[in-house]
Amino acid sequence: MRADLEDLRNRAEIELNCAKSKEELLAIRTKYLGRKGLLTGILRGLGNIPEEERPAIGKLSNEIKEALSLKIEDAVRRIDADQRRDALLAGKIDVTLPGRRIRPGSLHPIARISEEICRIFTVLGFSIAEGPEVEYDYYNFEALNIPREHPARDMHDTFYVSDNIVLRTHTSPVQIRVMEKQKPPVRVIAPGKVYRCDSDVSHTPMFHQIEGLLVDKGVSFGDLKGVLTFFARQIFGKDTVLRFRPSFFPFTEPSAEVDIQCVMCGGVGCRVCGHSGWLEILGSGMVHPEVFRNVGYDPEEVSGFAFGLGLERIAMLKYGVSDIRMFYENDMRFLKQF
Repeated sequence: MRADLEDLRNRAEIELNCAKSKEELLAIRTKYLGRKGLLTGILRGLGNIPEEERPAIGKLSNEIKEALSLKIEDAVRRIDADQRRDALLAGKIDVTLPGRRIRPGSLHPIARISEEICRIFTVLGFSIAEGPEVEYDYYNFEALNIPREHPARDMHDTFYVSDNIVLRTHTSPVQIRVMEKQKPPVRVIAPGKVYRCDSDVSHTPMFHQIEGLLVDKGVSFGDLKGVLTFFARQIFGKDTVLRFRPSFFPFTEPSAEVDIQCVMCGGVGCRVCGHSGWLEILGSGMVHPEVFRNVGYDPEEVSGFAFGLGLERIAMLKYGVSDIRMFYENDMRFLKQF
């Protein structure tokens, strides 16, 4: 039996030296020292040896069991330490390396163009006014000389919340609200979101406008032309050529569309301008006397002009964007250009 115990110790030590993982070590402990292990199997034969030899065999078996247990525990601790060291080495940080910079964001092109236009008009003395996007029909239409049955309503493709509440189709209602609270002189611009039931390469259901209003004594169409010419040349360049075309808006009389010479072809004619050499950028006109009466102004005492422009339209021309939907698709390849 002594020879069997020594042989068990030798075989266990050989396997321990070859073990590479905790799982293998635990399997060896179970194999040799477990309740049904090889050591237990040998000790079951103690009854077959002389009684005077049993204490020595028992002592030897305890020594072997204790020695193997210590070796297994040491090996497990060594493997745990190696694993911790490897993990630390794999995740270590070189503190001498320069820090990773966080790339700063940038303004959306619509926000950029809005800020630029607001700066131009504030230089001219205009203040910025805001109003609700969910608006009463009265402010969106009726106060602007567009009564219930007026055909101009069909041009607006309006989102109705109820019979008398709409999502505003332009920012002109802000002008009415300002004039109700303020006596002339008035000089404001109203930037903001507007809504219409329309969607294609040049229209979206939600878009942005800036509308302007100037009211005082003795304001003429010449003042309107001077302000808008200054604006266009600040946005598109000092050599920008403008033209004013007669048009119709219910809240201005006379009214005019403002075109600039095509920024793509320089007026020669191309696909972008429909081979006309001109691009429409905004609508304008002298405020209609009926609008003044609706807010309590005397059209015999004061006069004024108003204008409105789409920010997306200006941004498309300034930045050479062919599809308005690109502003809202959040494609980083597009936005990173700004």
